[in-house]
Amino acid sequence: MTRDQYTFADPRSLYPTISPEVQHQDEPGLQSQMTPVPDLGEETYRGTGRLTGRRALITGADSGIGAAVAIAYAREGADVALNYLPSEQSDADHVIALIEAAGQKAVAIPGDLTSASFCRELVEKAVDGLGGLDAVVNVAGKQVWHEDIADITDEQFDLTFRTNVYAPFWIVKAAVPHLAPGSTIINTASAEAHTPAPDRLDYAATKGAINNLSKGMSQQLISKGIRVNVVAPGPTWTVLQVTDGVDPESLPEFGSSEAPLGRAGQPAEQAPAYVFLASAESSFVAGETLNVNGGMVSP
Repeated sequence: MTRDQYTFADPRSLYPTISPEVQHQDEPGLQSQMTPVPDLGEETYRGTGRLTGRRALITGADSGIGAAVAIAYAREGADVALNYLPSEQSDADHVIALIEAAGQKAVAIPGDLTSASFCRELVEKAVDGLGGLDAVVNVAGKQVWHEDIADITDEQFDLTFRTNVYAPFWIVKAAVPHLAPGSTIINTASAEAHTPAPDRLDYAATKGAINNLSKGMSQQLISKGIRVNVVAPGPTWTVLQVTDGVDPESLPEFGSSEAPLGRAGQPAEQAPAYVFLASAESSFVAGETLNVNGGMVSP
């Protein structure tokens, strides 16, 4: 049976319960080299025109959640500007091909988000390449585990905040002058924003910060007709996990004990939340955090 995101099914078994082998890649890693390869919805996401004519900038769009969102947006009728690191080009090429196969424009803008000047350049290139901008989706993130706070270097702490908090701030600040009423901004937090893992102190802190920053932004920017919302994923199988995001020895049990659904999520399961928040269906939703976490209790 052919299925899509609208298929009626038991959510516990809609996607496989994975038990990944112990594996490791150096940051930022390549999704194509993971076992198993995450599901971006390549074979299952079906668009219905919900974002027809939209122009979206998506960070972290080469793999994982960002890539799944880029594919979904294109199939919903949006043109997409994709940001990723140059070393991730082979993963990005896969996503670009799928965007173009959907009949939409893909504007590739590789570069390092920890640079404020690049973030401003990214917005300008997205506006030029797409002919405007009406959706900004910040997904790119950095996550490195350490059991002991003493092992978190000043450099790691700084880079985690620059990637997860500073970059969305720089990007949104640069994008706002280009956003007309009706535009949307979607930032990415995490279940760890309210339930921090003790071995991911800096990562969890950034996710709490981006959640709070987004709610403040939403109160300010709604006066311009711009809605700001947040998606907070739970355990989701992405390249973050195999690039020191979690203890490699814990990978065979990844997600199975955290989420009441009994399994890790797939990027394809996160994408519909981002579609909803960018679409006019969510016109009365602003300053909200949409938790997509497999049933984990959220405040």
